[in-house]
Amino acid sequence: MAATEQEYLVGWISPTNRPDGRETQLDDKMPSNIRVANVTTNFTRGTEEEFRASMPVYEAKVRELAAMNADLILPSGAPPFMLLGFEGERQIIQSWEKQFGIPMFTSGQNHVRALRTLGVRQFVGASYFPEKMNSIFRRYFTQAGFSVLAMEGIDVPFTEVPKLPPDQIFDHIKRTLARHPDAQGIYMLGSAWRTLNIIDRLELSGYRSFTQGPQGGGKRSYDLE
Repeated sequence: MAATEQEYLVGWISPTNRPDGRETQLDDKMPSNIRVANVTTNFTRGTEEEFRASMPVYEAKVRELAAMNADLILPSGAPPFMLLGFEGERQIIQSWEKQFGIPMFTSGQNHVRALRTLGVRQFVGASYFPEKMNSIFRRYFTQAGFSVLAMEGIDVPFTEVPKLPPDQIFDHIKRTLARHPDAQGIYMLGSAWRTLNIIDRLELSGYRSFTQGPQGGGKRSYDLE
């Protein structure tokens, strides 16, 4: 079979079971010769405590996907790995790659790669997490060599994030940008909220916009997974 016709299996570890997040799934975004096996860690609270306790769950899901002979594994969900720090995340991924013999990368590692590739060195961030978590996200990107001018969250229950109106997200980001005119880009952390519809509006203001998840569409959007 020619290399272009070879079939590949991508193992994707989703952070939640939310039906609202189906727009970010990979199945209809992949070439026909790439299949996706989706498992989930099923976070329900979105708290630091829940995320910190999740590495054994992730490892069990990696083991499950390795048993399916996955060619690549994507442990999705940025916060749990960002809690480990930039170097701690690298170490645990390398240990799993060595143990299971399968290449892997996390959401955060891919975000860093995308930001570096596009030459963004300083940016503002938006999330739907509280300040303590946002300070951890800032630390992660600072360790990766970026200047994080702000990482500001919208106050919303974790289970209600998919229901946030895009206009409310847009206004939140614009207020943050107004305080940091030197930002080279906008980074929206999290795959649960609906950011696709505001990408064009933000970029018409002159800012590169980065959103988590393979959401497709929008020629000026930069999807980070």
